[in-house]
Amino acid sequence: MITLRPAAERGHANHGWLDTHHTFSFADYHDEAHMGFRVLRVINDDTVAPGQGFGTHGHQDMEIISYVLDGALSHKDSMGTVATLHPGDVQVMSAGTGVRHSEFNGDGKAPVHFLQIWLLPDVRGAKPRYADRTFPAAEKTNRLRLIASRDGREGALPIHQDAEVHATLLEPGKSLRLELRPGRHAWVHLARGTLSVNGQRMGTGDGVAISDEARLELSAGPEKAEVLVFDLP
Repeated sequence: MITLRPAAERGHANHGWLDTHHTFSFADYHDEAHMGFRVLRVINDDTVAPGQGFGTHGHQDMEIISYVLDGALSHKDSMGTVATLHPGDVQVMSAGTGVRHSEFNGDGKAPVHFLQIWLLPDVRGAKPRYADRTFPAAEKTNRLRLIASRDGREGALPIHQDAEVHATLLEPGKSLRLELRPGRHAWVHLARGTLSVNGQRMGTGDGVAISDEARLELSAGPEKAEVLVFDLP
């Protein structure tokens, strides 16, 4: 079963400094039909104006992934981490018992465009931790690159959840397959480009929920597709 979540139906808010689209309920956007999918709780498509950002605030018991599409994202947190991320960079912050952080546009001239993703952890009260890594385009072009997983294999960033997050840059006309183990589910988010998943066509910002399918067949359309694939319990 495949269910399309069209980009145009997402929650949307433009605060001037922040233009954001919410795949699932978040902040002032509440939709009982879209509270998340399995352990995937948040996908926010955020564009932050130059010199602006999210001031210091706190989280507990959440796996937070930031995936940078354009610009520079500067991060500070109560663990002492200071980092600036660029396209191809991914960060994971396990909030655990509690962490405070800020995220700002690290460029004074250009917007920063990134995806903010939350996964529910399967361990509560863990010690907070932070990690980031660059995943070059060559590692993602026409292949699924594991970027986050519980075991951190293949250089993926570790998370407290039995979920696997893959990224790919799929060139026009190229296809990929991902086998799903029995009882697993998937969510596919198309960050930009055109794509079909098991025959379901997608455009930029669209998502699809997948259950009771043995595999995923991803095929790029006439535009290069930048895609995140969540393999979920």
